[in-house]
This record gives sequence, C-alpha cells and structure tokens, in this order.
Amino acid sequence: MDIFSIFTLCGGLAFFLYGMIVMSAGLEKISGGKLEKLLAQLTSNPFKGFLLGVGMTIAVQSSSAVSVMLVGFVNSGIMKLAQTIAITLGSNIGTTATSWILSLSGIQSTNFFLRLLKPESFSPILALIGVILLMTTKNNYSRRKPIGSFLIGFAVLMFGMGLMSSSMAPLAHDPNFANILTLFKNPFLGLMVGLIVTAVIQSSAASVGMLQALSMTGSIPYCVAAPIIAGQNIGTCITAMLSSIGVNTNAKKVAAMHIIFNITGAIAFIMLYEICIHFINRLEMMSNPFGIAIVHTIYNVVTVIVCFPLSRLLLKLVDKVIKDKNEEKEVILDERLLLTPSIAVAQSYKATATMAKITRETLVLSFRMLKQYNPKVAEVINKNEVLIDKYQDTLESFIQKLSARELSDEDSNKISQLILSISDFEKIADHAIHILNIATKMHRKEWELSPETIEELKHVVNAVKEVFDVTVYAFIEHDLDSAYHVEPLEQVVDDIAYFAKKNHIKRVKKDKSHIKRGFVYAEILNDLERISDHCSNIATNIIQSMYSFIPKHILKNQLKEAGTGDFQAKVDEFRQKYAVEPIK
Repeated sequence: MDIFSIFTLCGGLAFFLYGMIVMSAGLEKISGGKLEKLLAQLTSNPFKGFLLGVGMTIAVQSSSAVSVMLVGFVNSGIMKLAQTIAITLGSNIGTTATSWILSLSGIQSTNFFLRLLKPESFSPILALIGVILLMTTKNNYSRRKPIGSFLIGFAVLMFGMGLMSSSMAPLAHDPNFANILTLFKNPFLGLMVGLIVTAVIQSSAASVGMLQALSMTGSIPYCVAAPIIAGQNIGTCITAMLSSIGVNTNAKKVAAMHIIFNITGAIAFIMLYEICIHFINRLEMMSNPFGIAIVHTIYNVVTVIVCFPLSRLLLKLVDKVIKDKNEEKEVILDERLLLTPSIAVAQSYKATATMAKITRETLVLSFRMLKQYNPKVAEVINKNEVLIDKYQDTLESFIQKLSARELSDEDSNKISQLILSISDFEKIADHAIHILNIATKMHRKEWELSPETIEELKHVVNAVKEVFDVTVYAFIEHDLDSAYHVEPLEQVVDDIAYFAKKNHIKRVKKDKSHIKRGFVYAEILNDLERISDHCSNIATNIIQSMYSFIPKHILKNQLKEAGTGDFQAKVDEFRQKYAVEPIK
C-alpha cells in the first residue's frame, strides 16, 4: 500500500462522510416537521421510544448525532431524561442499517440479478435519477428536490465506499499487514483501535464502513473484527461527551447514559467473545462485509437485551455519578437543536411565543401604571424588558445559524416570518417601556388626566389589548382566520385614537393650563397606535408565510378591504364596543 493508496483512502472517507451528510439533509427535508410531531406524541411507553430511536438514527445515519440531539432536547426542556433511555437503545439498533446497506458491496456473483444488488451497479442509476429530479423541479415546495438530494447522497456515499475498498485491496497480499493483524488478536487492543478511530472521525457508521472495506481484502479474521466493532460503539460516545460541555445536569446525564449503555454492552460482548474465542480461532474464518454487518447487529442486539432490563438501575447509577445542582441556568435555545432543523424551527416558534407572552404581561402592567403608579410594578416591567431583549438577541443569533442549514421551503418561510415578528414584539415592548416612562413622569410631577380623558384612554387601551391578544393567539396557534382579523381591527384602533386626539385638543383649548399634559396624552396615543401597527405587521407576516408570492404591501391593502358578512359584523361590533364619541 503506497502513498497514493492512502490518498485514495482519505478521499474515499471524505466522499463517504459527505454522502452521509447529504443523505441526512435530504431525509430531513422529506420528513419536514414529522420528527418534531413524533417527539411531541412521545409517551412514557418504552417500546414507542425504542422505535423512535431506531427511526431517528436511520434518518440521520448516525447514533452519535441522535445522542447529541437528545442532549439538546433535554437541555431545552423538550424531553425528560427517562424518555431518552429507550430512544438511546433504539439508536444502537438503527445504526446497523448503514452496515447492512454497505454489506451489499461484498456481493460476488456473475448472476445478473445478484450483480444488480451491488451498490456499484445501481448507485450510478440513483445518482442520475437524483440529478434529473433536481434539474427538472422548478416548484420550490415540491418534495422531488430533497428526494433527489437523498439519492445523490447515497450514490456519493457508495462511491466513497468503493474508493476505500480499492485503496485497501493491495493489503491482501502484503505480508507486513498480515503480521500487524496478529497483534490485534488481543481483544482489548482491537477494542482500543475501534474506539480511537471512531472517536477521531466521530462516526461509527463510517468506522464500520472502513472495516467492511478492509474486510474485502479477505485477510481480516472475525477474532480481530469483533473487538474492533465493540470499540467502535464506545468511540461513538465521544460526540455526546463533547456536546455535554456547558449544559444542565439532566443533559449531562443523557451523555453519561449513552456512555454507560455502550460500555455495558461492550463488557457483555467481550464476555461472550471470550466464550466463543476458541471456536473462532480454530476455524480461522475470514470476515467479509456481510459478516461484519451480522457481527455489528449482534453486538447492538446484545447491548439492548442486556441494558433494557437494567435501564432503571443504570439511571440510578447516573444519578449518583452526576449530582443534581440547585442552580441551573435557563436555556432559551440549545444550539444542538440545529442538528434537526425542523425541530429547531419549532423550538424557535415556541421561544418567540414565550417572548410574546412576556411582552403582553409587560404591556398590561404598563397600562396599569397610567392608572396608578407602583414602583414595584415598574421594577417588574424593566426586568421583563431586559428579558425580552435577551430573547431577541438569542433568537436572532440562533435563527441566523439555522438559516445556514438545509431547510425545507416550508421551514424557510417560517424562518422569514419569525425574523420579522421577533422585531415587532421587541418594538411593542419598547413602547410599553415608553408608556412606563410617561407614567413615571406624570407621577413625579403629580399630573392627572381629566376624567373624560381617562375614560377615552380606557377605550383605546382596551381595544389595543384585544388586538394584541388576537395577534398573539394567531401567532401561537398559527391561526389564519385570527390573523385576517387583525388588520381591520387595527384600522378601527386608528379611528378611535384619532377621535380621542381631536377631543383632547378641544379640551386643551378650553383649559390652557393642561397644554403640557396634552402633549403627554398625545404621546400615549401615538404609542398605542404604533403597538397596533406592529400587531398588523405580525399578522401580515403570518399570512404571508402561507402566501409568500404576494408582496407585503399588496397583501396589506387586500386585508384592509377584506371582510364581508360575519367578518364585517365582528369589525362593526369591535368598533361599537370601543367607540369614542367626538366632542361637538
């Protein structure tokens, strides 16, 4: 094996890993938000969790990636530690799917149908189909594009597997390589090699693929291959270990649980290996890709059989090793969620919904301050404003990173809506702070509004509160019907505020001593109008996420003219409910 063979091996590994990434991205787009819905439906039923773990691992082609996701889910509060046990065990079975696909490369036959099963025979056809799907699909919402990406990813992965196999072919006749293999008959040495190689490339599937490629040389006995496979499953835990740095205690326990499961499985496997070693050594059977897939599957099945009944005991062991801490930092969004973009988008929505609820609380409290000033309430409002700014910074940073990921068209539209809505919610909070500052100024100078002004202000405030409540409901529930109501209601708020301003100007003209308070009142009304404007923007963003082909200004004009029958009746009812009668 010369230097050029090493170059080919490295290139093959690169193609293999890249193919896995493309396949995973394609599957993620095909599934859309289904993975997030599956997690939402997850119950305490261990069997369902086990199947979910199998499916997730097949989808992302990596058990280590699934473990990192679980760390992120627990750290974000999406899942509880106990729910991850069955999923972790299921991921160990799901990771065997790749080895079975790769085992097809070891088929040796002149039969046409058997040769057709070889990936090197059918993967070029899949690549061609994938390219045709990508080139002929103009509709961005079509699922043909992600299917094409998946097929191309699979073809690239198998091409990488072929390169690795061809680069290792000269080893079959290399006496030095045969001498090196005798060293690995020590099971602990083989285990360490599998562990280190997998830890370095951070992919057990790629590590098993390399072993399958090496087995094609016909010089790797099972007594060497089996311990390496055990080591590979331990080595895949390194990714979860790294991802657990800086997370909360329960998330660290997820990583620890993954490590304990695989070490327990390795110990059980080595014990069985020692029982069978004499028989294996006597036969001196040489491994092949199909045999590696069988051993890999047996290993993971043994791990599940041993660990499933012991899961509660292992959970207690993890609790003793990693102690709970009283103080845990609040996590708004965990960047590990970026591994599953559809779930990351869903969690961004939930975080923005929380931000909207805090904004509503801040807004209501600021309105109360106009009626009766309270220093303790002012402190709560200011703390909320800091928290809202924190949410905005975190969300914008997270969404920027999320935008760089492979997203479905539906998720891309949601992201665009979120970016705009987050800004509007933050600006509404700013108006709430401005109202607080006005209330503080009025309290300090002992200014009071006239009873007539207070009554009119109550009408405008209540109208704005209702518009904001409809907006928040439309955003959280993604309710288009409610979103369609916001713009016409916002127009009513503008009308009510207009008459309130005119009435107050007339009152100020009659009583010149209230002119400064008149400016203050005008500022309050301006803030209320701006709040309803931002509500209109948020509602329009919700609608535009469904009808992205309509420009925003055209959509707004359509919404202003929308509504007949029952819809118009609701608008009229709203107008009458909060009407401000003009002073003659």
